[in-house]
Amino acid sequence: MLNISKIKAITLDLDDTLWPVWPAIAGAEKALSAWLAPRAPGAAALIGNAASRLALREAVQAQRPDKVHDMSFLRLEMLRQALQQHDEDTALVAPAFEVFLNQRMRVELYADALPALTFLAQRFALVAVSNGNADVHRVGIGAHFRGSVSAHVLGVAKPDVRIFQAAAASVGVAADEVLHVGDDAALDVLGGLNAGMQTVWVNRAGHAWEHPQQPHVTVSSLQTLCELFAGVPARGG
Repeated sequence: MLNISKIKAITLDLDDTLWPVWPAIAGAEKALSAWLAPRAPGAAALIGNAASRLALREAVQAQRPDKVHDMSFLRLEMLRQALQQHDEDTALVAPAFEVFLNQRMRVELYADALPALTFLAQRFALVAVSNGNADVHRVGIGAHFRGSVSAHVLGVAKPDVRIFQAAAASVGVAADEVLHVGDDAALDVLGGLNAGMQTVWVNRAGHAWEHPQQPHVTVSSLQTLCELFAGVPARGG
């Protein structure tokens, strides 16, 4: 059970918590391949093929295990190597990545996400915590957040406790005064628990819990999450 009286801030995962990530990634991959096609057809074909793209990603990860937490670095390096393999202009890396990133930010929020953000931000300091490269400001929801911590900037990814500790520090509270909310059992719930936080597992698909440690609460929607705080007044109210 949650100890609501201790909560001063809420950290929120982004991908698959506030929006489904794979449609956004698929759209970004498609936009990238289309942009590359007339400029670098060899790289476009490589990047546009799921199997060859995965093989290239795995090769980059093997070459740079120190960067596996950094989605932007991996994408940039994949582009560079794809262009090099086909003797195409590596000056295209930066603009190609921006095409990918622009489309990647065009997410479709879950129906419960915006009402939940509005409700929760009136009661707690909200901090985005993500292993991905989504930006809450570019997505269009930055006004609801007091802070944002990402793996590619910090240098460590969930479930490393340091990313949770950094999120708590960004709004001046202790880890045990934070509630972490996310969809991934290992990255979000176990990571948050190990950092000393209370946790909520957002289990939209009804998956079974498979770990000895337990989340404080499991919800099937962000609306249900908000209902837990029905008795908490809005700040200033």
